[in-house]
Amino acid sequence: MSVHQFTDIRIPIDQGNPSIMRHEELCIKCGACRHMCEGDIVVGRLYDLESTGDCPICIHCGQCANVCPPSSITERYEYPEVKEAILDPDKVVIFSTSPSVRVGLGEAFGLAPGTFVEGKMVAALRALGADYVLDTNFAADLTITEEASELVDRIVNKSKPLPQFTSCCPAWVKFVETFYPDMLPHISTSKSPIGMQGPTIKTYFAQHHGIDPQSIVNVALTPCTAKKFEIRREEMCDASKELDLPGMRDMDHVITTRELALWLKAEDIDFDALEDGEYDELMGAASGSGVIFGNTGGVMEAAARTAYYYVAGKNPGKNYLNLKPVRGMEGIRSAEIDIAGTPVHVAVTHGITNAKQVLDEVAAGTCAYDFIEVMACRGGCIGGGGQPKTQIPMVDDIRQSRIASLYKKDSGMSLRFSHENPDIKAVYEQHYEKPLSERAERLLHTSYHDRSSDLGPAGVVEKRSPDAAVYRCNVCGHEHVGDFPDGYTCSVCGVGKEHFKQVG
Repeated sequence: MSVHQFTDIRIPIDQGNPSIMRHEELCIKCGACRHMCEGDIVVGRLYDLESTGDCPICIHCGQCANVCPPSSITERYEYPEVKEAILDPDKVVIFSTSPSVRVGLGEAFGLAPGTFVEGKMVAALRALGADYVLDTNFAADLTITEEASELVDRIVNKSKPLPQFTSCCPAWVKFVETFYPDMLPHISTSKSPIGMQGPTIKTYFAQHHGIDPQSIVNVALTPCTAKKFEIRREEMCDASKELDLPGMRDMDHVITTRELALWLKAEDIDFDALEDGEYDELMGAASGSGVIFGNTGGVMEAAARTAYYYVAGKNPGKNYLNLKPVRGMEGIRSAEIDIAGTPVHVAVTHGITNAKQVLDEVAAGTCAYDFIEVMACRGGCIGGGGQPKTQIPMVDDIRQSRIASLYKKDSGMSLRFSHENPDIKAVYEQHYEKPLSERAERLLHTSYHDRSSDLGPAGVVEKRSPDAAVYRCNVCGHEHVGDFPDGYTCSVCGVGKEHFKQVG
């Protein structure tokens, strides 16, 4: 008998889940979490709980929390531990902020969706007691530099198989590790921005400022609940190996956008009254490419800009600064882009339902992509599982407002290429030498694990009834199984059942 209750209504959540938790007393048994996990995220319908030994399979995306009306499901809070570290005089607390937080945080304080609040966000962290505030957009530029170099190496030198999948989304990576382990060689070995930010702070930044790396408490501020899982992966301790300091993690804590808002309100900090703050130097500068990293298509566009430079030895034309074929909200978008005379076939997908479709095509050999960007959450990180629940279900108008804000910021910047970021140039000159160097490989690249054994003897199980009709939303790609209840609206984008088409 399962220790998990009401599994016919809701998704089971393990008590040891590092990313999300259920507040049992608040659950109204509405089934919204199950519809999300089995529909847009797919995971809930691909395994058998008995086969897994009663251990729920979770990729930690947090979309179940986003659709939970009473907030019975939330992220697992870490801000109390961060607060303790701030109060410890022997600790140096460093916050690093992800691109999507600055276009979502304001909504928790009544501002319009997509309002760009970078300055207030930085000031808020300083008001809480941060010793340093850095921009993870710097590490997004670092990820782009490494990932674009890897892509060029795969295309030119055929060093690894194509297509190359992006690796910045930890929920997507864990999905492949669990359900498609044969595809792991296709995932870029470049760490995510947070994965690169952590070890760079504890080596390069610490050395530059004369800080004992063991005293540093690295805190990532992110829209993503899966990052709480990612920083605890056993291999995310490369600074420890580099410096021979056993037991030290690269990144110590993750707090989400919602967590920060909750913490600020608990401390009675008047967000609206804060005057804009600025990032600290050395790892504070970022390009427009780093800014757009937070939305679907942004990683692809940023990587294409830098890959072109590495092939041609010069920056691309203005058309590369508004790469329209990879922009938009369609679940799967594809294009052929020219990189200095070399045609490169690319695809962008968001939502695991759509990603699964692309994976199946790659596995079957029915597509000829060279580079594929995948994000687990609709809209990309701007729609992450830790963003403010401005509306339930979240609608695309809100997602698009956040995306537009990031693109607007990018278009207004003079620095638009990751490889031209002066802080990136400095970190290579002083620390990493060049992309794909030995030290870069040690600290900025990673490996993946075949987790298919977690599924137990039954393996991948499609739990749909063979008689149940399957419908797909033509707006967002979300799948619904069975008849529609009265008044049904899509749990992902909010449109009515008239927007669904039967697909199975």
